[in-house]
Amino acid sequence: MRLWVDADACPNVIKEIVFRAAERAQIETILVANQSIRTPPSRFVRSIVVPGGFDEADSAIAERVEADDLVVTADIPLASRVIAKGATALNPRGERYTADTIAQRLSIRNFMEELRGAGVQTGGPAALHPRDRQAFANQLDQWIAQRRR
Repeated sequence: MRLWVDADACPNVIKEIVFRAAERAQIETILVANQSIRTPPSRFVRSIVVPGGFDEADSAIAERVEADDLVVTADIPLASRVIAKGATALNPRGERYTADTIAQRLSIRNFMEELRGAGVQTGGPAALHPRDRQAFANQLDQWIAQRRR
């Protein structure tokens, strides 16, 4: 059981929640990014730097993830790859992606990408709200508790 973080775009406040959970539950936690990521001194937390390039961090996670692992990511295609391998995917807002919901999320993502490609301004995601942080922490705690049983 490992916890992977798609760290390039993961908000720092979410990383802090992950760091605390890794220590508390003593779970191996790996942050993957295209650049060096600051991690606390811990025997449970480390980072992997991958070469820069499109989806390099995502590919590194997808290649290494195993069925009992959790991946923290807002990247829908990565979440789909993770689910296909039998692992769990959770976004930083506390939404747990599932086999039942990932196809719809991919469809929406692709539609929005088409709109942006056509020059339509679609706006970005809303700012991370305290309730998002709480939802994330709750989902992370649930995942840890389920794995401990």
